[in-house]
Amino acid sequence: MIATVRVDKVPPLTPAPVQDYLAGLRRDPHERLALIDREGRAEGLPLVYPDTGALLHTLARSCGAKRILEIGTAIGYSTLWLSTALPADGMMITMEYDAARAERARAHFAAARYGDRVSVMVGDATRFLHKISGPFDLIFQDSDKQLYEPMLDRLVELLRPGGLLVCDNVLWDGEVIPGFVATPKKDPDDTAAIAAFNRRLAADPRLYTSVLQVGDGVSVSVKLGS
Repeated sequence: MIATVRVDKVPPLTPAPVQDYLAGLRRDPHERLALIDREGRAEGLPLVYPDTGALLHTLARSCGAKRILEIGTAIGYSTLWLSTALPADGMMITMEYDAARAERARAHFAAARYGDRVSVMVGDATRFLHKISGPFDLIFQDSDKQLYEPMLDRLVELLRPGGLLVCDNVLWDGEVIPGFVATPKKDPDDTAAIAAFNRRLAADPRLYTSVLQVGDGVSVSVKLGS
């Protein structure tokens, strides 16, 4: 049995000097990303880390994505990282529960001149998922953490063989590790949901999954089969 060392404050997965170094090397694919990043961080909105955004862009390009689905738009930060990887004839559907955030995201896409490639659906994603058709080349899951596992089967159905399912926040500031964080700050129901999702994802025979220590933890699953 491996002993778990309890900590009061979880350090970032990537130390700050390393983050700064990598930020100096990162080449953002669109100048508006920096603006959305500043806007969202100032308001405490749930945006992906910049390194996670860069990973999303790289994954979308590497799998030749032409159709992308995102669950959880917020104000469009991760969406723009993904949509800038699409070819001119590509398309992306993104789903956002909050109408005000969705409207702000649309404004960002229009200003970035990517509005014609991104369709924003406003409302309950669990209902929308049964109204859209696949296949998608890449699906990014960043919605309510308690919905990760209930959505999994439908997302796998919508993904093409060889396509990628990418999920954010799977390490949850380290709180998915029992006893690691001495004073947990997250909703315990969310933490339990992510821990259960991680176990199911790792064991799912339809997928092969790796978890990367990027941002708050990112799982990358490839759909098996042909």
